[in-house]
Amino acid sequence: MIKPLDKSQNRIAAIDWMRGIVMILMALDHASSFFNEGRLFTDSVLLHESGDSLATGQFLTRWITHICAPTFIFLTGTSVAVSHAQRLQQGMSQAKIDRDLLIRGAFIALLDIFVLSLASGKPVLQVLYAIGISMILMVWISRVRAWIVGFVAMVILAGSEWLLSMLWEPGGDVSFWLALTFVPDFSDTYSVLYPVVPWLAMMMLGWVFGVWLVSKPLDQLPVKRLLLVYGLGALVIFFVIRGLDGYGNMFMWLEGGSVVQWLHVSKYPPSLSYTLLELGLMAIILAILIWFEPIIGTRQNGIVQVFGQTALFFYLAHFAILALLRLVFDRGGLETTYLMTVLALLMLYPVCRVYRQIKWKNPRSILRYM
Repeated sequence: MIKPLDKSQNRIAAIDWMRGIVMILMALDHASSFFNEGRLFTDSVLLHESGDSLATGQFLTRWITHICAPTFIFLTGTSVAVSHAQRLQQGMSQAKIDRDLLIRGAFIALLDIFVLSLASGKPVLQVLYAIGISMILMVWISRVRAWIVGFVAMVILAGSEWLLSMLWEPGGDVSFWLALTFVPDFSDTYSVLYPVVPWLAMMMLGWVFGVWLVSKPLDQLPVKRLLLVYGLGALVIFFVIRGLDGYGNMFMWLEGGSVVQWLHVSKYPPSLSYTLLELGLMAIILAILIWFEPIIGTRQNGIVQVFGQTALFFYLAHFAILALLRLVFDRGGLETTYLMTVLALLMLYPVCRVYRQIKWKNPRSILRYM
């Protein structure tokens, strides 16, 4: 007989905290989209023209949210690996584990196409598409040895720009298959912001970390040391690639020596410099959170932990709350953006807390896919 998983006892608080932090930053980015008249959206050679000014406050408000998608996708891979190990220990069959992952991946991907796209009036494939399809593919990828998965993921992230240089010219036509896999496309009939392959590679790296993590007690030094070494190493390579101002920047060249210019990297599609910077920062922050966890302990109802444990529900609910706030408040500048973010988070907290309790009390319900 399969024992039910006690979600409150099988979670790693530091991972929940990391996920909760990026959900808060994501809410800031989307509040900016709803309320910020000066919002910058220049994270690609497709969106930015050389010479355009980048107001520091507006740029940094956008830039601090860059960590969200890579972190969330990386940690999704980690959670897939950890959950897989826990479910096997509980006696669940491999076939059922695979089926649940397939269903959840399909459910998440379809949310983008049939729910979130409604506001745009056309299919818009965003981060849920990339997450869902990547989860589906992880059913088969997870059967491969971890070191091979990690190696292939690094080849994808390092080699995507070389491949694209042969298949794509920025501003040129993009075929449908290339849009789904490697290159963003903003057409009149559909838009793809998150082509799946580079984001899948980030999930693969997260899965490799998760496989390694389940073999190590979390309070052991090797976990924190690995994250710090990886994070610092990634940042060093980022500075080299960005400084050389050539391959690895996905056609987003430096236009000066300011901090803003160094941080102005391509997210659509993710350049190697972007990936190194964001996953490097994530690794360092996660190492710090793991170090703090036994010192400060955990609060089950802490706001960051609640948001981290209800991430997909939070993602869906925060759009509805921001839309409601937009009916009451006018657009403005950064002050309005940050105020609306705080209001949205205060409204989301009790809703997410109730949802989490209902989900935990009904572990076999459809809510397990969220």
